[in-house]
Amino acid sequence: MTPREERGLVIAALCKITRKRTFWEVPSQSNPNTTYVVSIQHESCTCPDHQETGFVCKHIHAVKFVMKRECAPDGTVTETESVTFTQKKTYKQNWKQYNLAQSEEKRRFQVLLHDLCQGVPEVPRNGTVGRFPVPIADRLFACCYKVYSTVSTRRFACDLEDAHHDGYLSRPLHFNKICTFLEDSDLTGPLHALIARSSWPLKAIETQFAVDSSGFSTGRHVRWFDEKYGATRSGRDWVKVHIACGVRTHIVTAVAIYGRSAGDCPIMRELVKGTGMNFEPKEWSADKAYLSVENIESVFSQGATPYIAFKENSTGEAGGMFQKLFHLYQFNKQDYMDHYHRRSNVESVFSAVKRLFGDYIRSRTDVAMKNEALCKLLAYNITSVIHSQCELGIEPIFWPKLEGEQRDLLPLVRPS
Repeated sequence: MTPREERGLVIAALCKITRKRTFWEVPSQSNPNTTYVVSIQHESCTCPDHQETGFVCKHIHAVKFVMKRECAPDGTVTETESVTFTQKKTYKQNWKQYNLAQSEEKRRFQVLLHDLCQGVPEVPRNGTVGRFPVPIADRLFACCYKVYSTVSTRRFACDLEDAHHDGYLSRPLHFNKICTFLEDSDLTGPLHALIARSSWPLKAIETQFAVDSSGFSTGRHVRWFDEKYGATRSGRDWVKVHIACGVRTHIVTAVAIYGRSAGDCPIMRELVKGTGMNFEPKEWSADKAYLSVENIESVFSQGATPYIAFKENSTGEAGGMFQKLFHLYQFNKQDYMDHYHRRSNVESVFSAVKRLFGDYIRSRTDVAMKNEALCKLLAYNITSVIHSQCELGIEPIFWPKLEGEQRDLLPLVRPS
């Protein structure tokens, strides 16, 4: 008995399934106010599982069990006394290491962020007149640390003073400076680079990746025309963030931010290319919004296998690797979809980022909103490295030693 049949048997035993003229109504297990329409004649169901995969879902199996029970030859009801269910695999939490990572996170965060920012080269100064600008390492550290703190710039003033006292900042900074730093477009490139570099310590662990996008709301309101419904709508503006992440540690390996209405499909190639610069991917998973010949070709060019959901009207007529992947999907759907469903890990990443650092952007200008969103992802990556350091024993080395250069890793303690 397959897992879907087992769940269908549970629905048939515990839920009220109603028969209409030519179809059946099956209640949802997760939402009691939702019902799905099942047609046995066409073997179809309105649930997302059947609509997305085309498999015989648990609701169809439930109706079949009910029909067998009602249509017994002798008119009796058959009850199953013993049913063997597939045991759900669970993973034990190493609470000792988890508690260590949580209790030491803030101190280690400052050390790792400082070490990470020190690897960014300073921009040459134009001329010799005027005040010396704030070093780019200080600007990056202050912005990311402020976003990590989740407090306002005024309440962050004490943290800035402590960071300077502890040696993480080369000079004292006024809290208003952080707003100025975030509005600087020169920080956008280094923030992108630091997000990719912060994932470097986990390159030996991650080989499976997933891509998706999500929005962070802002305090700015906009109006737009809804093409689907032909109406003008208004609401809060948002920053749409596209990321690639590792499936095992949920580390963000590449990020792209374009307009709030930017399509997902063309951006996947950029994320795949950016991840391939530091990692050796074996497989990629993504939803059907990323299905295209170009995306599949870009993944195969890395030596990896894409697991992207196919649409209902998809065929293998495109030829090449697209046809090869479509045949793999047709002949082994169950295994293909098992790999595909690993894409849910990227949703866990967005959920964690929004839960830890807020699902909204405080900044007002376009550049500042983009930089603040990047700071959220950079802060998340550093916390992921800290947890991996405690639980997996990895060394948080962001800038490996180069030939002829003696660069030692900073100790994970507060500098004296």
